[in-house]
Amino acid sequence: MNILLTLIYFAFRSNSFGFLLTYSYLCIMKQAMIFAAGLGTRLKPLTDTMPKALVPVGGRPLLDINLERLRQAGYTRFVVNVHHFADQIEEHLKEQDARCKEQGARGKEQGARSKEQDVRSEEQEMSLASEIYISDERELLLDTGGGLKKAAPLFKDDEPILIHNVDILDNVDYEWFRRQHQEDEDAVLLVSRRKTKRYLLFDNGMRLMGWMNIETGEVKSPYPWLRQAQLTIDDEWKVCAAADSQFPIFNYQLTAFAFSGIHSFSPRLFPLMERFPDKFGIMDFYLSICHRSRIFGCVKDDLQVLDVGKLDALDKAEEFVKLFTI
Repeated sequence: MNILLTLIYFAFRSNSFGFLLTYSYLCIMKQAMIFAAGLGTRLKPLTDTMPKALVPVGGRPLLDINLERLRQAGYTRFVVNVHHFADQIEEHLKEQDARCKEQGARGKEQGARSKEQDVRSEEQEMSLASEIYISDERELLLDTGGGLKKAAPLFKDDEPILIHNVDILDNVDYEWFRRQHQEDEDAVLLVSRRKTKRYLLFDNGMRLMGWMNIETGEVKSPYPWLRQAQLTIDDEWKVCAAADSQFPIFNYQLTAFAFSGIHSFSPRLFPLMERFPDKFGIMDFYLSICHRSRIFGCVKDDLQVLDVGKLDALDKAEEFVKLFTI
């Protein structure tokens, strides 16, 4: 309720454009989950004393960078799961909240300010008017699917959830991506054409059909005929049946894309998670229901994603942040 009062207050202090912007915030409460519970083993020795969410890039923790980018896109409700050094993340978020409140109080005491300063201050305070909830996985690290399942009560049930890993940096326009999730779609996976070992397989309508590891030949799919086929992927990302396969009909009907790790999840899928154990991966969940749920891919050809999960990626991450963050 406090966030609504804050936004209404700024609506009356701002111009008509500001009012419309505020109205959109009130009507669409955008929500996101940031996976921050991982052990960060590839970032040792840094993660011997801190969680990977607080590993600094350009002087700012990864968690803060991702939260700020999502806030700039209008996201105001966040769930952050914690496990490794969970206390540090909780304390950091409390300190951030206290600092924001202090800055707001100090601004009010400054008295007369120019109109430009007022607008800038209001934009800053509106960006900080967000709710952050902790999903506690101290007892057991639940993986991506289990983590989302446990966090279900913390989300509103009427808006899609943007899901993002804390150690991923990207050039995605999150407002654009939110608009790609149509009302009748259960989940939308952000994908691109790039070389990888593991691909998601989509039909001509970009509906998820399966998953393939090109090194081992393993295929995961709810469709037996797809699992039994001997598949290859050509230079144009088309999925082909091997010459000696019994299923040549697959030629050029499926296309392979690389998953970015960023996806939009409809809360109406939560009931389907009830039959799953406490710990499971989100992709295993998608692959088990894609034959009866509407799971689609969204292609972003200019997608740039940097996995900051290794020490040698930290220098690259600093340059990446300079290019793609405000």
